Amino acid sequence: MSAYEADVCVIGAGAGGAVVAAELAEGGARVVLLEQGPWHDPDSFDASPPRMLARLYRDAGGTLTVGTPPIVLPLGSGLGGTTLVNSGTCFRTPEPVLDRWRSEYGLELDSETLDRCFQRVEDALSVSEVTPELAGGNAEVARRGAERLGWSHGYLRRNARGCVGSGVCAFGCPTSAKQHTGITYVPRAEQAGARILTGATVGKIDVRDGRVRGVRAQLTGGTRNGAGGEIEVRAPRVVVAAGTIHTPLLLGENGIGRESGQLGANLSMHPATAAFALMDEVVDMAKGVPQSFYVDEWAGEGIIFEGIAGPPSYAAMSLPLQGERHAEAMRSYRHLAQLGLMVSDSSRGRVRKFAGRPWISYDLDDRDLARFRTGICHMRELFESAGAREVYLPLPPGTEPEQVRAKDLRLMAFHPLGTARADADPTRGVVDPNLMMHGVEGLYVADGSVVPSSLGVNPQITIMALATRLAYHLLQRPCPS
Repeated sequence: MSAYEADVCVIGAGAGGAVVAAELAEGGARVVLLEQGPWHDPDSFDASPPRMLARLYRDAGGTLTVGTPPIVLPLGSGLGGTTLVNSGTCFRTPEPVLDRWRSEYGLELDSETLDRCFQRVEDALSVSEVTPELAGGNAEVARRGAERLGWSHGYLRRNARGCVGSGVCAFGCPTSAKQHTGITYVPRAEQAGARILTGATVGKIDVRDGRVRGVRAQLTGGTRNGAGGEIEVRAPRVVVAAGTIHTPLLLGENGIGRESGQLGANLSMHPATAAFALMDEVVDMAKGVPQSFYVDEWAGEGIIFEGIAGPPSYAAMSLPLQGERHAEAMRSYRHLAQLGLMVSDSSRGRVRKFAGRPWISYDLDDRDLARFRTGICHMRELFESAGAREVYLPLPPGTEPEQVRAKDLRLMAFHPLGTARADADPTRGVVDPNLMMHGVEGLYVADGSVVPSSLGVNPQITIMALATRLAYHLLQRPCPS
């Protein structure tokens, strides 16, 4: 067995883990970063959705929840985690959400410190607002409809540098314009001396006498680091950042974090759906940034619209039509526009392990069903205001939005959160306000699982800002301004 000595061992190289690893390594700590997935050569990203789904996602993008309705939950796999395949959208945590965290969960998040953390992340990722030209024709349809209705809207901010509008953000950026953690924070960590091990599946978290001592992992062959085999990382501090689905399973398998009864519970995920519209104009939805525009008129009700688009193979998989109607719509692909509807959910699910795999249970509650009914009506209204010839709603034929049942909905979700939630009260949460495990000295969590409630916006830089805050807490110095 190979052994490594470190000040900190970080498990996972996504939005949380890569940030912690880079900031700690640059701050002088000895860091070992373990990532279960592989390193992906960006020069091999060929913009083909079917091929990239198989390569860049867990279960080829087919992770599903169990419940009513079943929900597709795509999870990235590799250095960068889901930041490798997400839309790149960068919203800061809404202030009302932070206020709720303070009042309900006892998270005394200093606004000045958090602002510095957000700014540091945004600078590292080259976050900026999408220009109308780069947003493309799909965003123009949504903008026109929102303006005619007088609804609040705008162009999204996202982590990209030198973007040319390839239109395949969710399938691996072929130009490396999207600044995911695999090409930003991970190289920084490595340059600062961190040891990066891919293909590393952690099995054992060593906890003795109430303190973490390190981890053991199995390396697969064919990694960038040589042959496979079992390794041990001895470290007085361990940061678990395996993601909202896998972090609670890893902790639970090691008998850690169960005392509150909250481990694996409180799963929120921002369930989402999308509608298409057939326009008179040429839209060419795959030209431009797929998610570049938002409508937040109904955000106070838990409803937000965001652009979504993709190449013909993606549209063919997503169109809520069958048979000849599907074929007819695809023949008019250049005239199709699409808009996504995301719900800030009150529904909550749970993650367990069954037959060696994650078992994700989640049922849509009546409040979220009402949000979807309302949101789908508004999507149709927006498209019709933009001049749509026909609107294709994500509903069974002949079903009106007001009549839809939970089982009728075709949903995806992209933002799992909350399964190791932070709470100052150890009977109500898994980690404390500094993201350390209640009852285990030196063991921390830094991913979406600690986020205690639904955000209502894409969570990428919320997770990254919290990870930055954690890193500087461990370094015992303030986050630089």
